[in-house]
Amino acid sequence: MTSCEDEALAQAAVAALTGQLALAPKPGLPDPRDLTARVTRRDHRGMRWSAKALAPGLAAMAAAARRTGEPTPRLRAELGAIGRSTEHSVGLAGGGHRGALWVLGLLVAAAALDPGARGRDVAATAKRIAAHPDRAAPRRPSRGSTVSAKYGAAGARGEARAGFPHVRRALDALTASRSAGATEAQARLDALLTVMSTLQDTELLHTAGPMGLRHVQAGARGVLEAGGTATPEGAAALAALDTDLHTRAWSPRGSAGLLAGALFLDSLPVLFKEG
Repeated sequence: MTSCEDEALAQAAVAALTGQLALAPKPGLPDPRDLTARVTRRDHRGMRWSAKALAPGLAAMAAAARRTGEPTPRLRAELGAIGRSTEHSVGLAGGGHRGALWVLGLLVAAAALDPGARGRDVAATAKRIAAHPDRAAPRRPSRGSTVSAKYGAAGARGEARAGFPHVRRALDALTASRSAGATEAQARLDALLTVMSTLQDTELLHTAGPMGLRHVQAGARGVLEAGGTATPEGAAALAALDTDLHTRAWSPRGSAGLLAGALFLDSLPVLFKEG
């Protein structure tokens, strides 16, 4: 049975994911701007709906962590089982968000283990959970794991086992951009670009190959080096990168999921203060 605290963590994670979806322009990623196109409107609405469908599974993950009390192999196995069930439910609601579920599920469970912890400490606890193998996981390799093996990329599992370094970088970028006077939306876009600039995104490696990945990383760095999205030069570079990636149909989905993780961790001080 889930508690009010479990439900609050799940809702904070869903809010982080829907907050990421609302940003625009997100280079190569869906955003809510073009509501004149019926397909775009339907797809974006479906993504928001399926994001909300994650809430019961995320609350169950928090409850499992709270019951277990330690980042044990047993907890890792239970989180894996809940995650696979949640993926099925989300598939019925329209699909999507598999990568974000992995990120948010581990971070929600880690936050439930230590309600007083904040950003980097929660990521460190998530690392301890992810260190255990999920022995009940399907033996057939996923596309992400296949791409990781082919190109030597860390992938989603490597990111978690390293303590989510790109989530931590996104948190730092949020703080820096806010301190420099950026709006909240601009700070979040800067955090996304910070992740994109260095992440070995397996989705991009699959669709664009190593050269395409480097092209995207260089484009993200170009926006940041122009002063970030709060400057006219940075905003122009962002618009150009967005157009370029949409034209090429290259989507840095891994970066989007990690940004959602950072936004979740960023919300914890307020969440626990209210609690």
